[in-house]
Amino acid sequence: MLLCVNSHHQPWNSTLPTLTLLPNCKTSNDVNQIHARLLTTGFIRNDFLTTKIILNFISSPHARLVEFARHVFFTRHAFRVRRKQEDPFLWNAVMKSYSHGWEPKQALAMFCLMLENGVCVDKFTFSLVLKACSRVGLVKEGMQIHGLLKKMEFGLDVFLQNCVIWWYLRCGFVEIARQVFDRMPKRDSVSYNSMIDGYVKCGMIITARELFDCMPSEIIPDATTLLIVLSAIAQLGHIEKGIALHRYLEENGFSLNGKLGVALIDMYSKCGSIGNAKSVFENIEEKSIDHWNAMIGGLAIHGLGKLAFDLFMEMGKLCVKPDDITFIGVLNACGHAGLVKEGLVCFDLMRRVHKVEPKLQHYGCMVDIFCRSGHIEEARALIEEMPIKPNDVIWRTLLGACKNQENFNIGEPIANYLIGLDYNNPSSYVLLSNIYAGQGMWNDVSRVRMMMKERNLKKTPGCSWIELEGTVHEFFVHDKSHPQVTEIYSMLNNLWIPNSGASYCQS
Repeated sequence: MLLCVNSHHQPWNSTLPTLTLLPNCKTSNDVNQIHARLLTTGFIRNDFLTTKIILNFISSPHARLVEFARHVFFTRHAFRVRRKQEDPFLWNAVMKSYSHGWEPKQALAMFCLMLENGVCVDKFTFSLVLKACSRVGLVKEGMQIHGLLKKMEFGLDVFLQNCVIWWYLRCGFVEIARQVFDRMPKRDSVSYNSMIDGYVKCGMIITARELFDCMPSEIIPDATTLLIVLSAIAQLGHIEKGIALHRYLEENGFSLNGKLGVALIDMYSKCGSIGNAKSVFENIEEKSIDHWNAMIGGLAIHGLGKLAFDLFMEMGKLCVKPDDITFIGVLNACGHAGLVKEGLVCFDLMRRVHKVEPKLQHYGCMVDIFCRSGHIEEARALIEEMPIKPNDVIWRTLLGACKNQENFNIGEPIANYLIGLDYNNPSSYVLLSNIYAGQGMWNDVSRVRMMMKERNLKKTPGCSWIELEGTVHEFFVHDKSHPQVTEIYSMLNNLWIPNSGASYCQS
């Protein structure tokens, strides 16, 4: 590429040849020519041209062009006389390339350089530097930036306060994020979205739902809010809230052709209302592959493997192309329903007809299908023949089957392998202990339990929720914290059928 440039005294006419060549600049040689011309002609001091170059390349997907834009920016900065109240627009553009790129720490360095040079920082500057801090875990620096923000005249800006909440949540400081949220003089839907989503992601599902219920009427929930809340309701199993939210979607004209429809199917499925899930699915006019996957997944968790398999076959008749998630759902459904033959058919169609290469999850589903149906040898053979290295989940699936089938010869070496792989995972010890117990090897049971005690390992207690008269109750194994614990255990005792022949209670 040959550059023809004249004088740098006229900002438009003389730089026009260079400007017209910028969109065609692709190679390192092109970039080097432009750079050399900028320096030899003095155009590096031309604000008009350098601004165009920086903005043209700073968002490029090509790293070499982005680096060139940064170089032009810093070279120009070195030649320029410092100005008071310099516009932060270009600084923010370059900072964004660091904040969203591979060198987020450099965004913090640019922020410090802006302060040193008296460049006016604005709310976008703060949002970019907070994002950079979150990406590399700079907690101390992020808190210092928040402290500086409090002193700025725009410190209480809703956009910035939302950025601060988001940053604290990304760093795991949920309580501090809530303090910032509570102190905001004005909130919007993004404020609530961030806080509710933060609660959901850290497992505080009930708190997330309560915050949604407290949203003032003047703040209209958007699709993002509703997606987050549907996820929370699904995890709680709070069907009445789900039905009310479904009604809200219909009354306010929200389309179910996109993610909301998928979330609604998923919510009903997880709340135990597979009939409502099917009704939503059938009434969606433009179904995407995500809708089909959600419905198949819902049928799977309800043990309706045959219906899930039939729905998968219907996709073929309607020329709906399945993806890898579809096959995970169908294989899971076959596993839960004990449909070995259908699972093998699905696995074969996946590779032979649909040309979808099986991933680790697909092999895991096939191992689970064999294990649930008692075909331990077939499961082990599949694991040994896998082209992908099996992970601990697959081995633990086979180990669980060995415990259930009292297959000591296969189970013991697997358990010892898993303990060596991750000696801090209590489930491997518990399964090995149960295998020994099934063989009456009590000395080995004691040895494994002693290992757990020495390593301070405890089995993670199971947890479940149940909704009763509009209230969600949460229970853990051996939980006695419920106010009606006496009545609950009395009812359980009435339902309990003692097994007088049991000499050992497995974990």
